[in-house]
Amino acid sequence: MCDYSLHAVASRPAQLGETLITTTFRGTSTRGLASESDPTVAVCMLPGTELAFADNVRYDNRWIWTRTVNFRVGKFNTIYTNIPDRHHDAIEFPDGSHVLVTLLCEGQRVSVLQLPVTHPVGTPAHTAETTPTTRRLPVG
Repeated sequence: MCDYSLHAVASRPAQLGETLITTTFRGTSTRGLASESDPTVAVCMLPGTELAFADNVRYDNRWIWTRTVNFRVGKFNTIYTNIPDRHHDAIEFPDGSHVLVTLLCEGQRVSVLQLPVTHPVGTPAHTAETTPTTRRLPVG
């Protein structure tokens, strides 16, 4: 997903194994993730995408100071989805804390470790070939 404020910015889905950077997109006040080779295109993620940062995560609390989270791994998620016109994209850390993506300091390197498993709508997760069947044996 890409936050509501990035609807006017070109975007594409994240790819497994790629390295991204945190950036502010031109014409917006929103920060997000982009490829170093094309920082004008927002890279969007599905909830559950696992990420690894090159260093401990730094974020701006919109005041003077920058804060650091003592984690280098996190999972992309969305928060406050019931509140419209607000940033929802966030990184969730192993201790359950989260930081909005738009608050991440610029220039951090992030690798996509794992993409979430998705199933097309209307397609069952298990097929007859993968679902075990139970056979009853005759007694006696």
